[in-house]
Amino acid sequence: MSISAINEHLLRAIGVGVAVVRASDLSFVFHNEPFAEWFGAPGEADTLKDILDALDAAELDKVRSTGERYSVELQIKPKRRTLIFAINISLANSLDEQILVVECQNITRIRELESMIDSYSTMVERNTRELEREKERVERLLLNLMPRSVYEEFKTFGVVTPQLYENVSVVMLDFVDFTDFAARTDPTVTLGELNDIFTAFDRIVEQFGCERIKTIGDAYLAVSGMPDPTPDHATAVAHCATRFLRYLERRNESHPHKWRARIGLGTGAAVGSVVGIQKYVYDVFGPAVNMASRLQVFANPMKIVAPEEMKFALIDEFHVSDLGPVDIKGIGEVELISVSSPLRSPQPAARF
Repeated sequence: MSISAINEHLLRAIGVGVAVVRASDLSFVFHNEPFAEWFGAPGEADTLKDILDALDAAELDKVRSTGERYSVELQIKPKRRTLIFAINISLANSLDEQILVVECQNITRIRELESMIDSYSTMVERNTRELEREKERVERLLLNLMPRSVYEEFKTFGVVTPQLYENVSVVMLDFVDFTDFAARTDPTVTLGELNDIFTAFDRIVEQFGCERIKTIGDAYLAVSGMPDPTPDHATAVAHCATRFLRYLERRNESHPHKWRARIGLGTGAAVGSVVGIQKYVYDVFGPAVNMASRLQVFANPMKIVAPEEMKFALIDEFHVSDLGPVDIKGIGEVELISVSSPLRSPQPAARF
């Protein structure tokens, strides 16, 4: 096999189209088989511009005059599919005259893969953004169901260990005659009213460093002292309670529906944990919660009742009066006090 035949075989094997043209008139001296397959076999009178008319004539002149390499990507459509070629044209000196060496490489598949990668990257970025938004929505939902420290534990370990908190205080609010109101009012109106009121209560609770635990129908339960210890937990829930009533009084002045509530306070120990496996609910149990729940029944409309053991924690900041003993089912005899407006404007709790 001759050297030229070997070179032709190698050029065909590596998939590179090669042509050699005269610099003077761009007529063909040589072309290999891949070049002819892609662009058609040049005739005797054909020039490089006839075969590849998209080449820039000025750039070709520049190659001939300066010897600078000319590189370009061209698209051709021999059949239905568009092909992309990387073409490099360089000047070479033969024994007799200057010639141009034209190297052509089919990069269609490379560009298709790059396009696929770009499309995939765009899709991944879009899906990632959607996942991040969904993650944020889930996080906001869970933070509405449980305190942040509990959520962090749940996110890290997948479970929440029940915790006993020795010193917490609880505020429990329940509306007067809610059942009758709900029966004679459009459900949409009832829900809208409760949503407005509980949203305002949430702001008050946050202002005084407490945690809203749950709402049960028209009942609203919040605590202070858990999951983070709070030295002034008793005064915190008392401030929330007085602010709840003040908000309702002002709201009633301008709204057609009048809301009245009873509020009970409790203090002592409580256990907090996530209840359920598929439908997560953070809940609290224990003496402090039981006390607040039972005492709100003994409160008159728009009044606050607390056990006497909270008296010394509240007496310096609130108007407190004795109500006497009552017998509470499951608890026994308890001395009660009435709590009303603060003696001075309270300072909201710092939030970190």
